[in-house]
Amino acid sequence: MLSFTGIGSGLQVSEIVDALVGAERAPFESRLIRQETTLTTDISAVGALKSAVEAVQESITNLSDPEKYQQRSASGVDDFVTLTSSKEASVGSYSINVDSLASTHKLSSAGFDSADAIGEGTLTLVSGDTTFDITTTATDTLSDIRDAINDSADNDAIIATIITGDDGQHLVLSSKDTGLSNAITITADDTGDANNTDNLGLSRLAYQPDNLAPDFATNLTEVKPAADAQITVDGTLVVTSDTNTFTNVIDGIDITAKKMHGVDDEVSNISIAENNSNIISGLNGFVDSYNELLKLSNDLGRAGEDGAGAMAGDSLLRGLMSKLRKELSSSFDSGNDTSLSLSQLGVRTDRYGALSVDTADLNEFISNDVDGVQQFFVGSDTKDGFATSMDKLMGFYTDSDGIIQNRIDSKTTQLERIDDDRVSFARKMEDLETRLLAQYNAMDLLVANLNSTSSYIQAQLDNMPGVVRKSDN
Repeated sequence: MLSFTGIGSGLQVSEIVDALVGAERAPFESRLIRQETTLTTDISAVGALKSAVEAVQESITNLSDPEKYQQRSASGVDDFVTLTSSKEASVGSYSINVDSLASTHKLSSAGFDSADAIGEGTLTLVSGDTTFDITTTATDTLSDIRDAINDSADNDAIIATIITGDDGQHLVLSSKDTGLSNAITITADDTGDANNTDNLGLSRLAYQPDNLAPDFATNLTEVKPAADAQITVDGTLVVTSDTNTFTNVIDGIDITAKKMHGVDDEVSNISIAENNSNIISGLNGFVDSYNELLKLSNDLGRAGEDGAGAMAGDSLLRGLMSKLRKELSSSFDSGNDTSLSLSQLGVRTDRYGALSVDTADLNEFISNDVDGVQQFFVGSDTKDGFATSMDKLMGFYTDSDGIIQNRIDSKTTQLERIDDDRVSFARKMEDLETRLLAQYNAMDLLVANLNSTSSYIQAQLDNMPGVVRKSDN
């Protein structure tokens, strides 16, 4: 609806209404902006605090996992061997000579024309733990037999291929796995001529090299014999494997042979040493992240003439840092009825509360009692260690239902309420503006009517008989 204001009264009604609504809106908006600024600043500050606490919690991970203590470092990898070791590996030095490498078995048939029928019957193929049969018809060619072998649902050990030479097609069979135990044998049930070992019909594909076996036949050519890998440890201990990996030959150590040693090659010398680098790196990481948290807390909790921090006097910040300082100075069980503290392990605190690590003291303690150091950090079945206790403390603040997240969620909810208040107040201001305009427009209309009545009365008076108008001259 259009409103033409000020016509009767001459007042600037629109400007008056805008001023009245603005006077009502300004303090409300100012209050909401102050509240939003306070809440947003708090959410940002508490969010930064949570990130710093999570960094401390993450840094302690390497110190809370018992599997990362007393690891082993293996050295001596060269062109001939590679090594992997577990924490159960025996510390020491060993010499390794690679005598031979494991190989797969490969057999080849004689040459056939591509259209030749090989023979009718059944072939039984064996490699390792795999045994399977294929049945052939009187018209099957070498290609048909190859496909039957490769397509057999029971075959997961042998690969069949055809290689064509000047003398025709050759069926080549290869074992998938290395080692003597995976050598291929093939026996034939040759229904074509009822002789399973002669070099006629289907028995032309028979291969059973055991001359004591009743189905002894070597009608295929051994292209590459199956072979086990062999190494000699410390010049005297011979070890074989059907693969090139020797598992747990030395306690906790796996050796993989890559290349045979020649007569003139020097043996591979390997050594296993204890590796406790997780303690040093983990503690240094913890100290660095704690110092970053300390710096942030000092900034957030700052109070003075230079201005206050976003969390100055905040009980959440004070409580967190107080609990952390108490944790840092606490002693934890290290076994054998003894206990340790961080300061005994070489962690120093300066006058501002920042931490540092005396590596020499820490290394000496590790050398003397690594089990005690591990228990100090990890704890036991009945007692928490420093790292596990610290992780629980940090989780109290950083978990999804922890103190910090609850604080953030509460402030976020308040922000959302401010948005709702702003929408509600905007509707209230629209109603006020409508009401004021209606009132001022009514007043304007009344004034216009009064002015019209006044003009009419004056005109009537001027026209009455006997009324003499005073001359202007």
